[in-house]
Amino acid sequence: MKKPTLVDVGQEAGVSAITVSRALRQPEKVSDSMRAKVNAAVKKLGYVPDVAAAALASKRSNIIGMVVPSFSNNVFADVLAGAYDAIEGTGFTIQIGNVNYSALTEETLLPNLLNLRPVGLIVAGVDQTRRSKELLKMAACPVVQVMDTDSDPLDMIVGFSHSDAAATAVGHMIDMGFRRIGFLGARMDPRSQKRMAGYRYALEQRGLFDPALQVTTQSSSSVSVGGHLLADLLAIAPDCDAIFCNNDDIAVGAAFECQRRNLAIPRDMGICGFNDLGTAAEMHPRLSSVFTPRFEIGRRAVEMAVRAINGPLPAEDRIVDLGVELRVRASTNLANVS
Repeated sequence: MKKPTLVDVGQEAGVSAITVSRALRQPEKVSDSMRAKVNAAVKKLGYVPDVAAAALASKRSNIIGMVVPSFSNNVFADVLAGAYDAIEGTGFTIQIGNVNYSALTEETLLPNLLNLRPVGLIVAGVDQTRRSKELLKMAACPVVQVMDTDSDPLDMIVGFSHSDAAATAVGHMIDMGFRRIGFLGARMDPRSQKRMAGYRYALEQRGLFDPALQVTTQSSSSVSVGGHLLADLLAIAPDCDAIFCNNDDIAVGAAFECQRRNLAIPRDMGICGFNDLGTAAEMHPRLSSVFTPRFEIGRRAVEMAVRAINGPLPAEDRIVDLGVELRVRASTNLANVS
């Protein structure tokens, strides 16, 4: 099948090829309505901008592009810190793009990033759209996906298995004696969904899974949301004796809700969070959490990209699973409860 051209996109959008090129290269210089027409035509035809291919065929820059879901999420703040630590002294710079957890925003951002002729790309996750994956596959530079190892990479990948990490945490809670273990989750991006899958797997292996104990929301994660989610869970299942949370904010909020209800932790309610960002360890009682190597992921991603600039890495170095550490604290330790 013939690949669509700028002319084809222009005909579909009812504009000239020059206007299409301008909308893709310098979107700020065209009207919102014109940009919307061009973007709709590009998506309909499956057009991969020639500007990206031309940029990749031309002289390289010194830029390593980095696409993250959020600037405000402390998880990715740590990943960025690791990346900047590794970039020191390499002669390269990092150009960051924030997609705000939107796959469609990522589709729009990637062509603009490719226009910068990056020497490497670092992108969060493995759940890009079909078009984003096409752009990344055609990129004539190393591509490192980060934060996950549950799927095959487009090129290289560094992270850990979210499902395995969750299964380990829930397995620990079962071993501690908890039986009615609920799941609380917010935003429920692909990584959170994998954590929920690991939670379910661990319980199914012991014959303890109950779908009624899963309470989630697509709302952004926060401490207050954690409290609301636990309240919803207890309204459905008052016999719930523990909760695994998809992040520490939810776990902290759930702990505060327990305090409001005079539920003793862990005697009446065990709690385990995810990421171990620091707050969990400062709570009273201290909350168990799954520590994720965020800084190291950012650092290793840059190192892998820099190494690969001069040639492909060997197969054994292209997939790096850094694992996690379950940090057991008072909130799940029934052994010390009299």
